[in-house]
Amino acid sequence: MGFFNRRSAPIDANNTTAATGTHREKPSIFSRRHHATEGAAIGVGAHSWNTRPTFGQWFKATVLDIVSMAIMGAIGLGVYMAKPAPSRSFPVDFVHGEIVYPDFAYPMRNEIVPIWAAALLAALVPIAVFLICQIRVRSFWDVNNATIGLLYSLICAAVFQVFIKWLIGGLRPHFLAVCKPAIPLEGIQTGNGFRQIMYDRSICTGDEKEINDSLESMPSGHSTAAFAGFVFLYLYLNAKLKVFSNYHPAMWKLVALYAPLLGACLIGGALTIDEYHNWYDILAGAVIGTIFAFSSYRMVYASIWDFRFNHIPLLRHTPFIYGAGPSTFDGFHSATFTRKAGWGTHDGGAWGGAPFDAANSSRGTMAQAVGAARAAAPGSANGHHANGHHGRDSIERRPIHGSRYGEHMV
Repeated sequence: MGFFNRRSAPIDANNTTAATGTHREKPSIFSRRHHATEGAAIGVGAHSWNTRPTFGQWFKATVLDIVSMAIMGAIGLGVYMAKPAPSRSFPVDFVHGEIVYPDFAYPMRNEIVPIWAAALLAALVPIAVFLICQIRVRSFWDVNNATIGLLYSLICAAVFQVFIKWLIGGLRPHFLAVCKPAIPLEGIQTGNGFRQIMYDRSICTGDEKEINDSLESMPSGHSTAAFAGFVFLYLYLNAKLKVFSNYHPAMWKLVALYAPLLGACLIGGALTIDEYHNWYDILAGAVIGTIFAFSSYRMVYASIWDFRFNHIPLLRHTPFIYGAGPSTFDGFHSATFTRKAGWGTHDGGAWGGAPFDAANSSRGTMAQAVGAARAAAPGSANGHHANGHHGRDSIERRPIHGSRYGEHMV
């Protein structure tokens, strides 16, 4: 009678048995109905894994992630608010007054895209796309894994980059304008280093908060958030639209696939216009965000590039079984947005090998059809021509006479 003991149709997300279930078109994203007759018809005694769990089951499987996200968010916010750890030295001008590094003397401007806006765009735009895709995908676990994976990427990338900002940092292009250094006049130098042209922040007379911020330029938080969110969306769209797959997709899918990356590049590029970051700050943030996007996507989906599996969300404590042939009895065969070339059906798109992992035998829907034809042919019980040498399918070629176009080989 307890909260977590509620009797319900869906499989417990923490169950450790092998994934198995039925194949059917799901009535909605939040469906929990159990179709026992279909399961019995195919000899399977378990429900489809692609069903919505109870709140208790979902919370039990996700509570550790929720706690981890809260802890990481608190750590990231604390480090973000802390003062820069190092005492960085910087040159100002030579004896005759010329600026040593004019690339740090740009004026301070307002941000074209504030950091809060970049973070919101990197989170809300992908989530909106996840929800739109549910028009066809209709899978609770798909939208759950996509959203949680996106949060993995954004939060971990943000904490990673704020630690680098805090412990390493760098000078923003408008540093000298914010620092407003006060150097003794008439050639009297009080700096250090070669010819005493190096100083620290003790000569700055500007606002302390602005100075702290201008000392933490590398890596860019804007580009980290943008690439962490939009690269994750890129991988999701590739999986759902099957852009890099086993058929020739329409051009609009390629445009839709790279639109998120264009958005990330525009957010990062805008930082060079408002002089908030150097190009290498933006590049470092893009690399960090991209790495965490790839890592997070692979944690919640069965593959990144293998088009046979990259649309399938992974479940807690339930291993996904890889292999050639039709999709496993887990109910995720329809978890794609595209319906071209058989995708979205149980058998379409799962047969055959992906690039670089094809075996030395023909494995595809055609090979499967040939095998079925052989099984139905007379004399197939003897096993003749069932398999060729070393696992290759061997098809007997013989002429057919009487065709209006002459003789054909089959």
